[in-house]
Amino acid sequence: MTETPAFPAHWNIAAARLIADTFSSRVWKVTLGDGSVAVVKDLKPFDDIEDELRGAHLLAWRNGRGLVRLIGQDRNRMLIEYAGERHLADVLQTGGDAAATGIAAELMQRLHAPGDGPAPSGLQPLAERYEALFRKAKQDRAAGVLSAYVDAAELAQQLLDTERDIRPLHGDLHHENILEGPRGWLAIDPKGLLGDIGFDAANLFCNPLDRDDLCLDPERIARMAEQLAQAMRQDPRRLLDHAFAYGCLSAAWHHEDDNVADENRELAVADAVREVRKRF
Repeated sequence: MTETPAFPAHWNIAAARLIADTFSSRVWKVTLGDGSVAVVKDLKPFDDIEDELRGAHLLAWRNGRGLVRLIGQDRNRMLIEYAGERHLADVLQTGGDAAATGIAAELMQRLHAPGDGPAPSGLQPLAERYEALFRKAKQDRAAGVLSAYVDAAELAQQLLDTERDIRPLHGDLHHENILEGPRGWLAIDPKGLLGDIGFDAANLFCNPLDRDDLCLDPERIARMAEQLAQAMRQDPRRLLDHAFAYGCLSAAWHHEDDNVADENRELAVADAVREVRKRF
């Protein structure tokens, strides 16, 4: 049984209940002294902890616009606004995929709107984010293998060389990281990146993870590209390029973790995106 930690006294936490215990963090739903509800995210020491800490900088900078508010931070612990319990994935059951995509598109408009003052320092450039893909592509080239990784790395470099709307990015937008609560739809768990806004749309094509009937459907891929492009004022071809590159990046992460099943799944989605891209 996990003991409740001693939270900072100035957070004024009256009660706490553990709601998630993952490889990266423990998450507590807490009641504050005034009766309001919040969340404490207690980070564990793990390889990608810098992602979470960069995300905290982005939370503070956005100050509640499109993202949950960062109420307080104590080293690797964050006191965060409670976002609600209805995930974007739930909309698929009641409103359909187009409705869910519309919510995500509207949220990105808020996420990418200008903030107060300069962007926080220390956000990760997209070139660094793609390092795992570039490593895998280099290995494949050295082995004489003309793989999807090689194609995706070349495309990712082209996207990086032609970045347009460079803004602070969430970096991991998907159907489980978008929730509805008292303030409407908000995103949680940002990674804190800096780059072309099209990157933030890419992971939506790969999600939900348990809905390959959607993610591999050419008509869904094409419709999502058009719908997001119109809302974001982007070229749908470029969004599909981001989606293909991101799908292979995600596969490269799984490859480094020796997770063959998820690697192959991501490659299959990326291939489906690439086929649709040929139609545009």
